[in-house]
Amino acid sequence: MSFVSHVECTICGARHDAKRLLTVCEKCGQMLAVRYDLERVKASVTKDGLRQRAPGMYRFRELTPVDDAEERVTLGEGGTPLLELPRLASRFGIRKLWAKDDGQNPTGSFKARGLGMAITRARTLGAKGFVIPSAGNAGGAAAVYAARCGLPCIVIVPRGTPSAAVAEAQIAGARVFTIEGSIATAGRVVAKVSPQLGWFDLSTLKEPYRLEGKKTIGLELAEQLEWRMPDILLYPTGGGTGLVGIPKGYEELRAMGWLSGQLPRLFAVQAEGCAPVVKAFAAGAETTTAWENPTTHAAGLRVPSPFAGRQMLRLLRETRGGALAVGDQAIQEAQRLIARTEGIWTAPESAALVAALEMLRDRGEAPRDAEIMLIFTGAGLKYEPPALGKPTDLAGTEEEILAQVRRTVGA
Repeated sequence: MSFVSHVECTICGARHDAKRLLTVCEKCGQMLAVRYDLERVKASVTKDGLRQRAPGMYRFRELTPVDDAEERVTLGEGGTPLLELPRLASRFGIRKLWAKDDGQNPTGSFKARGLGMAITRARTLGAKGFVIPSAGNAGGAAAVYAARCGLPCIVIVPRGTPSAAVAEAQIAGARVFTIEGSIATAGRVVAKVSPQLGWFDLSTLKEPYRLEGKKTIGLELAEQLEWRMPDILLYPTGGGTGLVGIPKGYEELRAMGWLSGQLPRLFAVQAEGCAPVVKAFAAGAETTTAWENPTTHAAGLRVPSPFAGRQMLRLLRETRGGALAVGDQAIQEAQRLIARTEGIWTAPESAALVAALEMLRDRGEAPRDAEIMLIFTGAGLKYEPPALGKPTDLAGTEEEILAQVRRTVGA
């Protein structure tokens, strides 16, 4: 049984056959989205029934595109913790601050959700192999899930992509190619290679099912917050799948009567060296334009031409949110701040949210009584650490060592 009613274009509304292997809208070339028979979903599952299920992304099976009998390509993704950040909240003068820590997914990033779902559906619908452009974690996740179901995978990344992400793809058996330029350059190569090989193109939002995997972040957040939404949600925005997916999940739950009230104010956070969404939002533009010479050490934010720019900008405006850009130095400082105050070594993309939160507070857009959600998209262990200095070396007799420790900590 599937609860999917159809797949439709997010711009022109054209309907597509959900039983076919789909990419983008066949009429206008824009991104597709899965639609559900929400009355049937509502009649088939209850909140009490949901509580009896095992944790994980497929806990919300009725709101995913998988059939009951469909074999899921899974490593246990989803079910990540919602962490309260009381010391950071106190520092910023905020009543309630949360982080959804998706760095605790199997691949160390939220990409596990989207690629697990996309590869599950693509394999079911006949894909024989996969090709993906990546700035880092998506390529690693694609390779891992392709290996999980025994299909080949090609990953094309810009030179300078974090070595851990490249190694993840290689150790999973993918053929990894590096290229001069950005993920946009890699994407152009993928678009040509994929049809020649007959392998499926997994580019961000150029097929409808990565979105459904990322959407489950929103479904989980709703349940973890006892069926309410935060006031403000900050999201690190490269390709922006989660920025589109989380409110999609909220909207579906609202239509079922499981949530009420307005969507959170959504804020896209980008790096100063690559901020096409910020630029377009400030200009009042309908969609984004390519960012020239993208530079930032936060590899996941180094996306100069997000495919869903039009959809992201529409959501930011409809929710009375906005878009902010932060510098690399501020990102590194935020990484250290999060680790020292809350014990979380998160990815630089996630740390950008804390730097942006400070900007929001200074602008008066993060009021004290607001409940604010940060989406931590990856684990810091997958990146080169920020400059920390050398650890203190101990030497000498045991008494001399103890004295040195006491002096160092001021005891």
